[in-house]
Amino acid sequence: MTELRNGLTVRLPAAAAALVTVAAGLGVRAVLTGEVAKCAGDALYTVLVYALVVLVAPRVRPLRAALVAAAVSWAVELFQATGLPDAWGRHSALVHLVLGSTFNPPDLFWYLVGAAGAALSHRVLRAGRISRPAAPGANV
Repeated sequence: MTELRNGLTVRLPAAAAALVTVAAGLGVRAVLTGEVAKCAGDALYTVLVYALVVLVAPRVRPLRAALVAAAVSWAVELFQATGLPDAWGRHSALVHLVLGSTFNPPDLFWYLVGAAGAALSHRVLRAGRISRPAAPGANV
């Protein structure tokens, strides 16, 4: 029972973070334009991947989750160099959203920014949860 509770304690915030990240990404695209929107979108893409990593593996440490999220983001970006995501994205808006379209080397940097920001937030949240004293009468 404790394992289930611990999993939910991490998975529910991760799911909420994923939803908030998608909303933030859509909001950025609606409000901002140009390079600022593009860079923010790149970083948020990796934050979303990070949240999904934590959702799937709730016991993952922040550094490992950041490395996985950055690696997935880089792999998608490098895959764009093949031209396949662009071709597939012309037929599917979902594919275009997930895989993007064209390779852009500066995106690789912004993925690292997103991974670092997500890991830092995760560390802070974990530290607060771990150091918080148990409520009186709570089963520890």
